[in-house]
Amino acid sequence: MSKPTTVGQLRESGYQVLSVKQELRKNLIARLRKGEELLPGIIGFEDSVIPQLENALLSGQDVIFLGERGQAKTRMARLLANLLDAEVPAIAGCEITDHPSAPICQACRQRVAELGDGTPIDWLPRQRRYGEKLATPDITIADLIGEVDPIKVAEGRYLADELTIHFGLLPRTNRGIFALNELPDLAERIQVGLLNIMEERDVQIRGYKVRLPLDLFVVASANPEDYTNRGRIITPLKDRFGAQVRTHYPRSLEHEIAIMEQERTVFSADGFETLVPRYIKDIVAEITHLARRSPDISQRSGVSARVSICNYESLLANALKRSIRLKERQVVPRISDLAAIVATTAGKIELETVGEVGEEKVIDKLVQRAVLNVFNRHFAMSEFEELLANFDHGLQVEAADGMPSLDYMRQAAEVGGLTAALKKLGAQANPGLIAAGMEFVLEGLHLNRKLNKDRLAGRFRYRT
Repeated sequence: MSKPTTVGQLRESGYQVLSVKQELRKNLIARLRKGEELLPGIIGFEDSVIPQLENALLSGQDVIFLGERGQAKTRMARLLANLLDAEVPAIAGCEITDHPSAPICQACRQRVAELGDGTPIDWLPRQRRYGEKLATPDITIADLIGEVDPIKVAEGRYLADELTIHFGLLPRTNRGIFALNELPDLAERIQVGLLNIMEERDVQIRGYKVRLPLDLFVVASANPEDYTNRGRIITPLKDRFGAQVRTHYPRSLEHEIAIMEQERTVFSADGFETLVPRYIKDIVAEITHLARRSPDISQRSGVSARVSICNYESLLANALKRSIRLKERQVVPRISDLAAIVATTAGKIELETVGEVGEEKVIDKLVQRAVLNVFNRHFAMSEFEELLANFDHGLQVEAADGMPSLDYMRQAAEVGGLTAALKKLGAQANPGLIAAGMEFVLEGLHLNRKLNKDRLAGRFRYRT
């Protein structure tokens, strides 16, 4: 059946008029009945953030996401657009996507009065019904709400004519979702201009008596630090948001790793096979979790999930570079590759004190602590009695970022007491996994003060 193309056809089809919040509520209820996810791809919020958001949507409340950087606030706002209907009708050519049966702008009211049931309509996809703006101090009322258009005045219209107005982002997102990121950065006088939008659902432009009962779902984001420091939300505006949903960082290594795997940039294999041992992923995630508790790092700014994602990407890149140079088909990250994460971590953390402790030292301490924690979760010292006895009798093992995997394999064959540990790590008969496993075991024993570690011309030597 073809879609209606005029106001009259739409009326005859029995199309039901729903507000944006009714529409979101209807589609959320349908998802809940089917057991479908509200926000696919959002990890770790199933028992905390999402239930609060569902309550807000079912209650018809505007929402503000409050959380540190890198907590998926903007992504959640964008995913809410998937709860809108696939298409909705609007009067053709309307700047503010007026509903055919209840136009609110003067131009559309005039067209309907002239053309009646023959007024043409368009069907808007959900993508066109989502508007987003990053709040910055230079935003004006004209940007968000509207301003007199001098060109329209020059065309002969009077200033008192509503048709001289050029509408801003909010009216143009009428019958949709409008997201305002980093709300506290918005100047207070502009926040005042949003008060009517949030409560009375109308706009005020200059001295015009313009009443536009806009149909909007408003979602905003803010950093808790900005609530009181760099900027702030005025109390009347804050009061108009129905629900304040507090976001958080992943609370488990499993969630952190799932985010790393989901969000990392993936390229074609290019003839290489990438194998990442689970303990390597654990170490990358552990570094981020330790950073979020470190007294050396400012917790007010937060440690974004992007730290884990970029560190994981950098680790894989360093391992790929080695495989290319050594002409190895497998790409397996090792402990020695962790040196590559300094560049991707340093730019994403803020030190608590400047000058006393350098970023590299802080990151190096985090890496060592992460390796130690993960190693101690995998092994007990009693598992290495034979290996440590061999070191006491003069055994020495070398390791290096650029050492071929077969060199590790040959050393492993000559080292007694290492086989069981490598088997536990799943590193059997695979040169790349054996190399990574050996470095993990040796570094773990070194950090547990069982082995010494010497740097020799780009290589490391482990000895008693």
